[in-house]
Amino acid sequence: MRTAVLVLLTLLLVARPARAIPYETFIDVDDEGDLQDLLAAGTITQDTFDELLDLLNQGVDLTKADRGELYTLPNLTYEDVDAIIAYRDLQKGRIADPAELVTSGALSEEKLLAIAAFLIVREPGQNPLAARGWIRATTRATPHDFSPYSPSDPFIPPVGLRARFVALRYLTAGIAMTNTRLEIGEPVYDPNRGALLADGRSNQLHVPKAYVMWDTKEMTAIVGTFRAGFGQRLVFDNSRHYNPNGLYLDDELFYAADLASACKQSAGELLTSPCTGDAGSEYVTPDFGWRDGLLGVGMGIKRLELAQGWLQGFAWASASRRSIYQYELVDRGKCADPHDDSDPDCGAPVVYVRNEDNLLAPTTRHSFATLPNVMQERLAGANIGYFADRRNSVGLTGYVADEVNLVGGIDLDLQEWSRLPYGGRFGAIGGNFSFGRSWFDLFGEAALSFDSMGKQDPTLTDARGGGGPAALLRMTATRKKEELEVVARYYSTDFVNPFSRPISQADEFEGQRARDEAGGRIRYVRSSKDFTIRSLLDVWTNPSTLDAVKLDTYVRANVRTTDVLWLGLWERYQDKDLSRGGHDQCFEISNDTDENGEPIPCAGRQLSTIARGQYEPNRQLQLTVQLEHQLLDDNTQMELENKFRQDIAAWLIGYYRPDKNTRIRARVRYLDEAIHDNTYLERSIAALAEYATRVRTKDTLRVRVDSKFWLDKRTSTTERVPNPELSLWLFYEAKL
Repeated sequence: MRTAVLVLLTLLLVARPARAIPYETFIDVDDEGDLQDLLAAGTITQDTFDELLDLLNQGVDLTKADRGELYTLPNLTYEDVDAIIAYRDLQKGRIADPAELVTSGALSEEKLLAIAAFLIVREPGQNPLAARGWIRATTRATPHDFSPYSPSDPFIPPVGLRARFVALRYLTAGIAMTNTRLEIGEPVYDPNRGALLADGRSNQLHVPKAYVMWDTKEMTAIVGTFRAGFGQRLVFDNSRHYNPNGLYLDDELFYAADLASACKQSAGELLTSPCTGDAGSEYVTPDFGWRDGLLGVGMGIKRLELAQGWLQGFAWASASRRSIYQYELVDRGKCADPHDDSDPDCGAPVVYVRNEDNLLAPTTRHSFATLPNVMQERLAGANIGYFADRRNSVGLTGYVADEVNLVGGIDLDLQEWSRLPYGGRFGAIGGNFSFGRSWFDLFGEAALSFDSMGKQDPTLTDARGGGGPAALLRMTATRKKEELEVVARYYSTDFVNPFSRPISQADEFEGQRARDEAGGRIRYVRSSKDFTIRSLLDVWTNPSTLDAVKLDTYVRANVRTTDVLWLGLWERYQDKDLSRGGHDQCFEISNDTDENGEPIPCAGRQLSTIARGQYEPNRQLQLTVQLEHQLLDDNTQMELENKFRQDIAAWLIGYYRPDKNTRIRARVRYLDEAIHDNTYLERSIAALAEYATRVRTKDTLRVRVDSKFWLDKRTSTTERVPNPELSLWLFYEAKL
């Protein structure tokens, strides 16, 4: 392991200045299914998947995008971005056809083809004022959905519908609709029980996203659902962009690949739960989902020309409803301090299943459910910035918000471990800057949060919160084939900001990822025609304790051995406490608690090795084989207290495009967690096959079949129905 770290440090020290946004691999995708393949194979992280999926849904207009937005496109360097902008300036601010970038030498053909799926492209000769758009419909069904244990009306599968239309060049309108069969009703307070009541699962129609947006190079205005983000994402960002700067439309729906439990109830006031026996082992097709965003109005001036440079200014206001996981709630009428876990009144209120025939009759209760429309988030924010040019700027961002209880009769608030702060009003304010010269770019942001948490009663336990500082500094050195990025970050223990999404590690402190973390990371990428190297070194600690220094580091090398074959070897090492050794510790889930009953954070290690080969004789065919082996600490079994747990996985992924109107995609994965014991964790084979074809002139039809065979001998697996799983997907996109 020391040798691997020394090799990584050597690569970083000899690195010349460098390349693009640090996605973990070269991104070349056509749709969300391709991104799912990359995520399933561990080629990209969940963070990268979320960013790329959002970018794929939003689209990038080469004519209007600024430097930061262009840089979010995968595989592009700042040198590429500046070349695109320089060519656009020569064309009087407009790029009619992206292919012009290749003929002009601003971009290579390989990179243009790789980013094509993320671009908003007008048909040649199309009137820019004419209306155009698309409608996308998706449905999925599992034969077992029609079993007697499925939701109340199993014959209606989940359907997701999205539509987006553009007219008058700058006007965009969109909507997203879906039905749910697994969502419960809105909760109400039952004074007889002193608890909440909610209807059981039922078929419901939702329109979670709808907006109208006017967007030009100089200004933007949006009414409906939207997102916003600025600076280094420290003060405000829910856009999922790497370099956000403005307001963005929001019409996203997403789906989960795994099936969902058909029953989530416990006994409650009855003697037995309805989910015991066969009903508790039934799994059905999940509903389509969406992320709560902003709902209201936003507007801004993107570019107000000055004698030197320009100004920008944005303001937005939102009043959106939030759905809350039931165990995140607390009754503040009974609980003075949510941090006081010794007080039984500080637990989540019980949510009983509403009995329409007799509200007073004994009934079951909901378990592990998300309660719809529990809170209303009232929020207002603003940003102002000055740009001397596209690389040098300063800005100021701030917002204030309240989470208002919508359930009458009970004073609902949030637990201390919720991502949202409890107690009422919260927000943040901060300033950001950017500086660029030649190959060097420097970005920074400092912020101060405020909230209504803190010590509620001197006789109760200490409560963290009340507001605190945070800061991030990021340096990028860029050349055509390389990138070196250095990041320093500090997020204080009391920095509580649910709209903060800066560079950070995945560990959380009381529901917040960018909180109680101080560290630095170095990323290096070098690519050429025949090889690529991607490496990372991230070291951080928690300011609240300073008792553990943590490490995350990887090296990914890919070499072109022939004109058609790439071979790769990837190594990743993670350590949650460099000061501790031995195997009698955990890496994933802690089973140990301290004297107060709080879980003790894991301090274990994990070493992942991936070997892969990619065969691509042309743009029509691609085959990838990938093998993964993991060693990790796991003290949940006595036989693992003196050795690593071993996991293995293997993937075979194939794409075939016989012509421009047809594409076939397939993936097979074998997974064996804890190879020493087939009764402990998952062992499975999962496969999918998808066929896409052009219908009419512009429409696309995709048919996909998923299957999964559970092979382990756990009790939950032997009782699981269905096994094997089989799902049929239908996708249709109509372009207008």
